[in-house]
Amino acid sequence: MLIYVEVAFHIQPYKGRTDQSMHDNIKYIIDKYGNHGAFYRFRTSTGQVLPLFYVYDSYLTPPESWTELLTAKGSQSIRGTPYDGVFVALVVEERHKHDILASGFDGMYTYFASNGFSFGSSHQNWKAIKEFCDANNLLFIPSVGPGYVDTAVRPWNNHNTRNRVNGRYYETSLQAALSVRPEIVTITSFNQWHEGTQIERAVPKKTMARLYLDYLPNQADHYLQLTRQWAETFNKEKDKWLM
Repeated sequence: MLIYVEVAFHIQPYKGRTDQSMHDNIKYIIDKYGNHGAFYRFRTSTGQVLPLFYVYDSYLTPPESWTELLTAKGSQSIRGTPYDGVFVALVVEERHKHDILASGFDGMYTYFASNGFSFGSSHQNWKAIKEFCDANNLLFIPSVGPGYVDTAVRPWNNHNTRNRVNGRYYETSLQAALSVRPEIVTITSFNQWHEGTQIERAVPKKTMARLYLDYLPNQADHYLQLTRQWAETFNKEKDKWLM
């Protein structure tokens, strides 16, 4: 079976990240990769087809700086230029909703795979966030994950561990995301075992240093199968929402 993958950029914070440096970053990315067949573009509600950028820890930069990049009158504005795009900010605290709107972003995402870790990642808040986004013409992109456990590298963070429960946590998160009828759902999953968010094939493994979590009694591809099933469900549900 042929699987076609497209790539969107997730821009991490770095020392000296400003509206000017972000302008340079976006220009570089689009100039270098914009014509590649696997460069992801999103069709907006106005019919534009634009690159989509996730901006992690966007709250570290004040709204008045983001407006220089993300509003039409900004000194570094990319709006209406060949470097325009759909820019999605990270909502962690409730107040970030208003900062994101004031900054000129096109939407917000929640990122964290641990339900309850932040205001944005708490499933119970997604309905209210979605309503805020709908009222202000913003995308709301809830983020889900198969579970979370990072105590191997953050021993103090045990209270944010979320057990997989043989896939039920993942499915509960996906159901919560679909219930608010989003245009996009992101899956926060890395092939990094220290945060326990992987959905790739996994088999039992133990070393002198640690025991790696596996998917038993399920098959090695259990989470890939769940992802496929829910992606199909999501596509079918979206068709119904648009009818």
